Amino acid sequence: MTRSPYSSSASRRQFLALSASVAATTALAAAGCSAPGDGASAAEAAGASAGEKALTKIGLDYPFTQLPLYATLVKLSTAAAKKRDVSLLTTSDASSADTQATNLTTWVTRKVPAIVSFPMVFEATEAIAKRALDAGLIWVTYGGSLEHQSADIQFSFLKGGTLLGEAAAKWANEELGGKGKIAFLTDSTIQLGRERTKGMIDAFTKHAPGVDVVAREQAIDPDTGLSKSRAVLAKHPDLNLILGVTDAAAYGGFKALQQTGRKATDAKTFVGGQDGAAPSLLAIKQGTFYRASAALAPQDIANAVVDVPLAVAAGKANPGVQVPITLVGRGDTARIDDLLKQNA
Repeated sequence: MTRSPYSSSASRRQFLALSASVAATTALAAAGCSAPGDGASAAEAAGASAGEKALTKIGLDYPFTQLPLYATLVKLSTAAAKKRDVSLLTTSDASSADTQATNLTTWVTRKVPAIVSFPMVFEATEAIAKRALDAGLIWVTYGGSLEHQSADIQFSFLKGGTLLGEAAAKWANEELGGKGKIAFLTDSTIQLGRERTKGMIDAFTKHAPGVDVVAREQAIDPDTGLSKSRAVLAKHPDLNLILGVTDAAAYGGFKALQQTGRKATDAKTFVGGQDGAAPSLLAIKQGTFYRASAALAPQDIANAVVDVPLAVAAGKANPGVQVPITLVGRGDTARIDDLLKQNA
């Protein structure tokens, strides 16, 4: 079976004390998760077309429950759905592609009228998405695009990586004289990960060509970020920078540096990630060497989970969205506080 994009095969772990992440979030427990709920009637399924019965149920399939975003996303999406008189169903995929496929197939069979899914294996999900569309259901792809879909929710993947890479390169030039060593924690499994990875590596190496790239390691969760970073540090104890495709992975690198003797306020160290996860935001706010995050607002994502399928049901043109992303660093206290409030 193909490896999951946002869960390592060995990883079903929590994020240290406050795990970071994929995507703007907090290390809340995975409360509110349920097995695939009862399906809608045929009339509700037909509500995918404008002028038919209003959409009353949306299924959110977010399989990566070990990432900090999960609990926050369920909580905020449930509240956003309630405001629109829509009930939100959730799956319990347990970071298993096989379980995800079973749960999605169940939803299609039960004719849940709208499904928002973050596929663990995009290629394998195509057939399920096609069956959903053939059944008159709405299919919204989260975190990428499928050939068979009604719309998608994306997160400016390339831009987020580019913002982080540029910020790190600027710091390296100013604080290290354009010299030093960097390790990248990457993801090559899905569109989101590939584009984020490309953005951060291309931007950094373009603007700080004198910094040696000593490692490019696959890591999207905190435990893998920790172990891979410790391995790199064993070979390169003078490592200056770690950039992560997620804040979860980068936070693992942040802890690895501290565990190997680096002071949390070391002036010659830079760690940065992507998503805007609460532990990373707190570390930035506290003035540590975790210096930047390309951050998403979890409320924006939750709104999209509800608004996009409703827009499809209403027959609106171009119903998909690009959730905005901004770089936050030291000095962005108001923005950090706002993001932390959304995660609370």
